[in-house]
Amino acid sequence: MSTLPPFTQSEPFSLGVELELQLVDLQNYNLAMESKDFLRRLSETRHPGEIKPEITLAMIELNSSVHKTYQSLISELHVLRDIVAEQAAQTHIGVCGGGAHPFQKWAKQRIFPTARFTNVSEQYGYLAKQFTVFGQHIHIGCDNGDDALYLCHAMARYMPQFIALSAASPFNQSVDTSFDCSRLAVISAFPLSGTPPWLLSWADFSTFFESMFNLGIVKSMKDFYWDIRPKPEFGTIEIRICDTPLTVDKAADIAAYAQMLACWLIDARPEIHREIYLTYLFNRFNAARYGLEGEFIDPVRHHHTPLTDDILQTCIQLKPYAEKLDCEAALHRIKTCVDSRKNDAAWIRKRFAKYKSLTDTVRSQTELWSSRNNETE
Repeated sequence: MSTLPPFTQSEPFSLGVELELQLVDLQNYNLAMESKDFLRRLSETRHPGEIKPEITLAMIELNSSVHKTYQSLISELHVLRDIVAEQAAQTHIGVCGGGAHPFQKWAKQRIFPTARFTNVSEQYGYLAKQFTVFGQHIHIGCDNGDDALYLCHAMARYMPQFIALSAASPFNQSVDTSFDCSRLAVISAFPLSGTPPWLLSWADFSTFFESMFNLGIVKSMKDFYWDIRPKPEFGTIEIRICDTPLTVDKAADIAAYAQMLACWLIDARPEIHREIYLTYLFNRFNAARYGLEGEFIDPVRHHHTPLTDDILQTCIQLKPYAEKLDCEAALHRIKTCVDSRKNDAAWIRKRFAKYKSLTDTVRSQTELWSSRNNETE
């Protein structure tokens, strides 16, 4: 029998963020497998939200509380950043953002010893250690399950925008990958990655889940590594496609962009087309490969457009919702990022060009993440 919980009603457009962060050794700036001790020390400090382990020992995850506004979210993320940075300053550990560590070797990583992570390692073998990549997950509150499924499919058309805006993993395994976001290639290797099935009612989705459960393929919604998925126990959709940005400010801006977009989609209810998935994987690849220099192919209108133009046109549609949700500053910074074509991948490449050293590049990432004046220019 299915264990899918009923969809919990939550406040529409409420906001939450998860940030997977890198722990690095300040002697050599390689990943440091120190999360058990680091989290133990943090547990002795009062802080909002949660700070949790992730699948390997060089990762931690920051979870915000639930927020109504962008302002309260960014305020809490600043507090969490400062607490983590203060703890790191007392150790030999640094903390940084970015979607992938540029020169760590996945085979040397170790699995964090929980039952779930051990099961993932046993099921997926070497993929579990390759999962040492770092993403931002954004939760948006939904009134009901049908709205959540509508948003999952309506937002699929905008996932290339989120990839390009958040891209922060140009280097991987010591080489420039030519991608702005190399992290997504790791996620794509999992059999339950990709997109949810074309189901638009919660009743139909529950039937689908029951079938997958009874076949022994999944035990919970956590087993689906989709780019965007419903989370019935939270009453949210969860956007999982973003790299972890280099700063919490950028993370908050991208979360606010998702909040504005969800608000517009539910308000305007534009028709969603199954055809969007005809080009989904190509658009996804294009955004990961070229970032803000990519293009978007709309299979409904049979139209090619620069991805930057697509984002800026979306920003025009979202302007009234930025005012409604009091996040005009976030929308302005999104537009500035697009106009300059400078995402975090560009910042990382610029630092490597300056230092000619991946070690010094990671050092600059740790300095940026903990800074209270963290412009990525």
